[in-house]
Amino acid sequence: MLRSVMANVEIVDFSDEWAEDFASLNYEWIEKYFSVEKHDREILDDPQTFVIDPGGQIFMAIVSGLAAGTVALIPSGDGVLELTKMAVAPEFQGMGIANHLMQSCIAYAETNGTRLIFLESHRSLQPALALYRKFGFVEVPTDPNSEYERADIRMELAISGVNR
Repeated sequence: MLRSVMANVEIVDFSDEWAEDFASLNYEWIEKYFSVEKHDREILDDPQTFVIDPGGQIFMAIVSGLAAGTVALIPSGDGVLELTKMAVAPEFQGMGIANHLMQSCIAYAETNGTRLIFLESHRSLQPALALYRKFGFVEVPTDPNSEYERADIRMELAISGVNR
């Protein structure tokens, strides 16, 4: 099963046709582990305004026409992107979908003048934290002004080869 799924994963840019999937994939995991916060609702209910219009990017992982996963990158200052709203549908977890999404995020950052990607998460999400570490993210002090009450860990990845 793993090989057949991996051979058929397509990472596509966000479009309106994927808006409902972007929201539902994320609401599912947030509601499972936490409470949905105001900033979650803003991003998930209006990704055009809160992600795309400010110059961000959303990637969707598509398998056989189905949204298997998603991730967003939101500009946060000069050369800085926030990686947020990473989600993989339960039936596709453990199949490398998140790896494909992370590779797409890093490739996007490398070609768009990004010098740093940061993320905020929660220590209880060990599989996610392991993924981020695998891709080179390191823990840094948390931001006391975080938009998320649940955030108890902040991680960063320096992007090499950036023309400044």
